[in-house]
Amino acid sequence: MTPDDTDTDDDASVIARSRREPSLFAVIFDRHSRHIHRYLVRRLGPTAADDVLADTFLIAFDKRAKFDPARPDARPWLYGIATNLVSRQRRTEVRELKLRLAVGPPPAEEGHADRVADQVSAQALVARLDRALAALRPRERDVLLLVAAEGLGYQEVAEALDIPVGTVKSRLSRARGRVRAELGALDYVKETSAHG
Repeated sequence: MTPDDTDTDDDASVIARSRREPSLFAVIFDRHSRHIHRYLVRRLGPTAADDVLADTFLIAFDKRAKFDPARPDARPWLYGIATNLVSRQRRTEVRELKLRLAVGPPPAEEGHADRVADQVSAQALVARLDRALAALRPRERDVLLLVAAEGLGYQEVAEALDIPVGTVKSRLSRARGRVRAELGALDYVKETSAHG
């Protein structure tokens, strides 16, 4: 069999077949690496994302015999592996967020005034969001980013992190509240400084 023979197979079938034909696991990489890489870039920055992506798929390949064949989609499983690797690098993640805050936004390109104003506003919002994300508890940050940035549903996040759906909902609720509070606190500080 070749990877071309797997177009209509779900991930569970491809992974099962890859136990006999290891080269078929490349199909799983082709299907999901783009999504996992995007998630890792958001979590760790572009430099670390490539290495962690490689580690994610290496671990998945090594553990493919343990993949639950009842799960037709491997993406939540892969997000779980990636998130576990990110948890090992939490300090790096927080340092990356703080570094982006310390360095500030890249210089704006010369050009049309509206475009520059839009870019400055967007950069300010990114800095505020990075600050709010850095302030979250790691478990809450995991859930929030898997839902908001990766578009996973509650059940998929529960599978990825191996936690109950109720825990996903409560962590997400706390994370959203803390981000709102952090962004609101920044607005309050900004307004008080402008009027004080």
